[in-house]
Amino acid sequence: MTSADNETPGLRLLELLELLARAGLPQSLAELLPQSPWPKPTLHRMLQQLEAGGWLQREPDGRRYVLAGRARALAEATLSGSAQAGVRHAVLRALVADIGESCNLTALSGAEVIYLDRVETAFPLRLELRAGTRVPLHCSASGKLFLAFAPARQRRQLLDGLRLTRHTAQTLDSRERLEAELARIRHEDLAVDDQEFVEGLNCVAVPVREPGGGKTAAVRCAVALQAPSARLPLAQALGLVGRLREAAAALARSL
Repeated sequence: MTSADNETPGLRLLELLELLARAGLPQSLAELLPQSPWPKPTLHRMLQQLEAGGWLQREPDGRRYVLAGRARALAEATLSGSAQAGVRHAVLRALVADIGESCNLTALSGAEVIYLDRVETAFPLRLELRAGTRVPLHCSASGKLFLAFAPARQRRQLLDGLRLTRHTAQTLDSRERLEAELARIRHEDLAVDDQEFVEGLNCVAVPVREPGGGKTAAVRCAVALQAPSARLPLAQALGLVGRLREAAAALARSL
């Protein structure tokens, strides 16, 4: 972070948003103070300004701040509309051309998964979903992937707030079963949706990590394939994981 000297107020607010985004967890004034170059009264005033503008919101405890909808929308729009968006779309197009099934790029948005980009299969039997679509965390492959690799405190907070709605007979609708699945995902470095969100639809997702950090790097996004189980049984879909990982590596380089 740059020195607090000679900064404009607007730049300071942006730097505070950046600090909170990098933290990845709700932060209180006391927790932010040693991480920032500003005195306590200035930091308190900045938090109030960002909250009043809809950029931050407080946790139910009233002390900790998290990014609000306005900040998340800006992040999603930046990621979707950046100069690299064309590169990412080309990677997805090549992936779909290779495997023949719909593929998407997703990110964590609050307590949901958002589709940043998607390329549909040419097969007439498909579930068409557009960029901007949101799906639940607990019953989507990407959502479970984000839960599995979130920092422990963030994962616990997300799980505490989730309603494990049963969408199909396969949905993991208990905390115990879901946490066991998250442990498996961390071990195998991939997630599946075995008809858990939509009956007859399979999905396999792999992480897109921060470039250069290997398997310990933070998960930024996920790339996933989605196909009707009648056309692509889950066992066959898992045979395409290697190609998904290649695409994830290419997508990571575009971030």
